[in-house]
Amino acid sequence: MEAVIFCGIQATGKTSFYKQKFFETHMRISMDMLHTRNKERLFLETCFSIQQPFVVDNTNPSKAEREKYIHLARQYKYKVTGYYFQSVLSAAVQRNSGRTGKANVPEAGIRGTYRRLELPSAEEGFDELFFVALQDGEFIIKAWNNEI
Repeated sequence: MEAVIFCGIQATGKTSFYKQKFFETHMRISMDMLHTRNKERLFLETCFSIQQPFVVDNTNPSKAEREKYIHLARQYKYKVTGYYFQSVLSAAVQRNSGRTGKANVPEAGIRGTYRRLELPSAEEGFDELFFVALQDGEFIIKAWNNEI
């Protein structure tokens, strides 16, 4: 089984990437949908109990925020894969400006997440780690290296 953890500021393509790459195979765990940590916990417990692969489609900007998912996934013997989404603040703010309704995040929220952003590392417990960039509407995926 696989636990996929996304990391990156808002408006960097995480949910679109999920839809393109994981929609058919992995459940999506997102605070945008679940709204509370209790619901998130229950959903995670269900995935673990039925051995369902899942994607944590949240910003997960800090090592501390990623650690809880990695720890649980390891406890249940899941492979842990991380995807870091290139987080260029100006580009994210521009993409966000085209969003409407609840999808539009206040700019202060994007800037706050950006300030908390810590690059992930294999030492956190990832089995695999990838870098994702959005170029001309296409996702470019590269194996992680510490020079990114």
